Amino acid sequence: MTFELHFGWTSSIGELVAGATKADGGTRRVSYRLGGGTTLPFLETENTSPAPLIAFEVCDNPAYWSPIIRNYCGDRVNDVAEWTRPADGTYGADIIRLYLTSTRQRNFSDIASVGKTVEAVLSASGLPLIIEGSNEPKIDSEVYQRCGEAAQGEKVLLGTAEAGRYRSIAAAVLAYNHSIIAQSPIDINLAKQLNILLREIGVQRDHILIDPYTGALGYGFEYSFSAMERIRYSALKGDTDLAMPMICSAVDSLTIKEVREAEPAVQDEMAVQWELTTGISAAVAGAEIVCVRHPKTIPLLRQAFADLKKRSPVTEVT
Repeated sequence: MTFELHFGWTSSIGELVAGATKADGGTRRVSYRLGGGTTLPFLETENTSPAPLIAFEVCDNPAYWSPIIRNYCGDRVNDVAEWTRPADGTYGADIIRLYLTSTRQRNFSDIASVGKTVEAVLSASGLPLIIEGSNEPKIDSEVYQRCGEAAQGEKVLLGTAEAGRYRSIAAAVLAYNHSIIAQSPIDINLAKQLNILLREIGVQRDHILIDPYTGALGYGFEYSFSAMERIRYSALKGDTDLAMPMICSAVDSLTIKEVREAEPAVQDEMAVQWELTTGISAAVAGAEIVCVRHPKTIPLLRQAFADLKKRSPVTEVT
């Protein structure tokens, strides 16, 4: 069966490079060019665009992580490099997303350890890297500078910039030629405003990744889905201030009541299914990167994306 659709879209999503191989001056095994789409995912007249990338999330202090993941991954979580190592070959992830949860400690001051952690993760995997830095504005500048310096040449994605705190991250991005993750609270206008602010201080469009913020399925995700679609629609209609790739995280699924209070025998599987379903929904709404924490979610997402690519052909009517 052939479906005939007319969207009226005339523009495309801007592109952003994540990761630098040896040929580009980095050490990554692979790099990705995100964006470039001319429609919503899985609606192409031909399968010319890749499926969304899958990022596997780790952190440097597992005390802040879901016990479901700590139990599944075991002792690996006590060494972030060892935790990262199987993400590529064993788990099948496309990107690593590192959270510097150690900086959440009261009066954190060991800035030197931040750089060592970034270097350890880069050594443990040849995948491109996303770094989520401090949640404390007082140390933002030092943390992001150290992250940018430690990953110089690797074209990492640094986050998370928000309307009230973006200058420190932007400074590191500009100094070391990385890209920035711009997060807004499920609002298309706020997303656009933040992108404009970043551009005004020198961050180029092709170095900005939009994070529209993602709740878990059943816990506000419908608002995230709507915001993402509106962002994508506006971009495809020509709004260059919103024509950047998007990143979404499905990991709140591991903390919701249904998963948290599930019987031990089914808790792990429920966590995976909730994360999976949220991740698929985010991809359909337009995310170029979908982030997960449970290793078992990764192959299921990969298969779901492949199946969506096998849909009936779509003919666009002009």
